[in-house]
Order: sequence, then C-alpha cells, then structure tokens
Amino acid sequence: MKTIERIGLAALHRMDPELAHGLSLKALQMGLVPLPGPIGCARLECEVAGLKLQNPLGLAAGYDKNAVALGALMRAGFGFLEVGAATPRPQPGNPKPRLWRLTEDRAVINRFGFNNEGVEAIARRLAARPAGIPVGLNLGANKDSADRAADFATVLRIAGPHVDFATVNVSSPNTEKLRDLQGKEALSALLAGVIAVRDGLERRVPVFLKIAPDLGPAELEQIAEVALNSGIDAIVATNTTLSREGLSSPLRNQPGGLSGAPLFVHSTRVLARLSQLTAGRLPLIGVGGVATADQAYEKIRAGASAVQLYSSMVYGGLSIVPEILRGLDALMTRDGFTSVAEAVGTGRERWLKG
Repeated sequence: MKTIERIGLAALHRMDPELAHGLSLKALQMGLVPLPGPIGCARLECEVAGLKLQNPLGLAAGYDKNAVALGALMRAGFGFLEVGAATPRPQPGNPKPRLWRLTEDRAVINRFGFNNEGVEAIARRLAARPAGIPVGLNLGANKDSADRAADFATVLRIAGPHVDFATVNVSSPNTEKLRDLQGKEALSALLAGVIAVRDGLERRVPVFLKIAPDLGPAELEQIAEVALNSGIDAIVATNTTLSREGLSSPLRNQPGGLSGAPLFVHSTRVLARLSQLTAGRLPLIGVGGVATADQAYEKIRAGASAVQLYSSMVYGGLSIVPEILRGLDALMTRDGFTSVAEAVGTGRERWLKG
C-alpha cells in the first residue's frame, strides 16, 4: 500500500463509515486515487457466461450503488464490475446509522436497504460509461412494492440494453422478507419473469442469481435445481450473513448483513457445495471475505470461475486489487496451471469435508 493511500484510509477511518464511503467515491470521481489501469496476462484471462475477462477479480455490488464512479473503477485493475442494487423507483433505504466497521474482526455490518437513485438515473450513467471491462447491474426491489418479483424484471427491462450482465439479488437481509423469494416456487416464478424480459432484449444479457450464505443443505439443493432449470447463466455465492458467530467487536450485534473476513470460510463452503450440486453446468462467482491472493485462489479451487470483493477494500484500499492479482498469478504458476479454468474446482473436496 502506498503512503498516500495509507494516509487516506486512516483519515476515512476517523469518519462516520457512510460518510467515508461517499467521500471515497468522490475521490475516485475527482481523480485523487492512484489507479494501476488494466491488469491481466494470458494466465489470468478467463470467460464467465460468455463474458471475456482480462482477470477473474471483480468488484461486488454495493460499493458504487448509483454507478457514479464507473470510469475510475474501470481503471482500478478489476476484471469486471457490478454496480447497484437498483430498484424501479428511487428509495432512501433504512434509517441511519446503517453501516458499521468491525475493525477487530476486519468486517463490516450494513443495513442499507437498497438505497439508490432508481434505475432510470443509473441506466443513464451505464449508457454513458466509457468502453472497457464488463459492467453488470445488481437488480433489486422496492421495499414498498406490491409485486417485488415484478420489480426485478422492470429493472432489467430499463437497464438491460446498457449492461453486460445482470444479477438477481434475492439474498439481501436488509429488505424485510426479501429472502423469502429464495423459496423454490417463488424463485422459479421470479426468474421466469426476468428471463422473459432478457429474451426480449435486442442483445442477450447473462443473468446471474445471488444467494445468501444462510441456507441449509436442502435449501441449497433447491436453489441449484431451480437455477439449472431456469435459464440463468451463473450463481453468485454469497451475499452477507446474519450470523455473528466468532465476532469480538463491541459492534457485533448491530442489525444487518455481515461481510468481510468472518464470512470467508462459510461462504466458501457454500460455494463448494454448489459446485458439487451444479457439477460444472453453471459457472459460479465466489464472494465473501476475499482480501488476499490465497483467499481468491481458494475460492477458485473451491469451484468459482471468478471472484468478487468489496469489504476488504475498507481495510486494504484499492491497492489490494493488483496485489491479489499478482499473487494469484504466482500461485497458479507454482501449481502448474496455465489458466483460471484449469484451477476451478481442483480443491473442492477439502471444503466439502470441512
């Protein structure tokens, strides 16, 4: 980490977390953050659901909710970006405070509640973004919607022409009863509506499904069955957790979804189980607790074709992106892999035994 980034992070950590989040986006927009530009090599190039990536490390949804810093983030070294979540209508989200740093645990708790400027504003920014790496949109539903399942299709209908992929987010714990949509019948119906909209777009957009880590074995089996039969293109595993097991921070009992280091082991086990259930028929994207090259590599070896991060930037800044990619290249070279695809799933059994 460069001195300027270390100083910047120290300053941000003296502020309210949500204010610091907003200022970090402002700094990116103003060109105040040193960025490495595109990062890739033949060994790191990969393909997920037809998307060609220069490397397998992506930015997870939630950081740039309103797609305001796309130009800068596309130069941060990521292989792909996901913005949002976007809902049909703008909404303020849950009352503040709604974001907490658990420094002792290298974790974050948020209960934002899909705060965003609405899909119309976000779609305009997506349409005007510069050329570069693939950019996707996380699809959400309005809290007061009479038909939340229809909201996902609405967002895709409006923003679909301007994105490279779209992620159905039924796994946020911060919108009441949203996770109920992960049930077999409800999820099947929701995805059918989204796929119908996708099939009506002029350009085919891959549709991903983002799931919660707090699912039991039978629920995971149902998710895998629905996903394989629905026509979606990938599963993102996983979102934040409601668990507080093993935390030491005095802020551990704040309401909302937990992300960061404590989520790594559990989310990777869920990923490995999904890899076993889907048996290579759907690509998986591993999310949860990734802060190092070793952890990104573990996600890939557990079954992920690509990896996302977000919370680890709170503690390591954007410089962790090139650090992880350099380390990942070195690890793959050490183990004799010439491509990411060769490494996918090669360590799955260890996680299934855990």
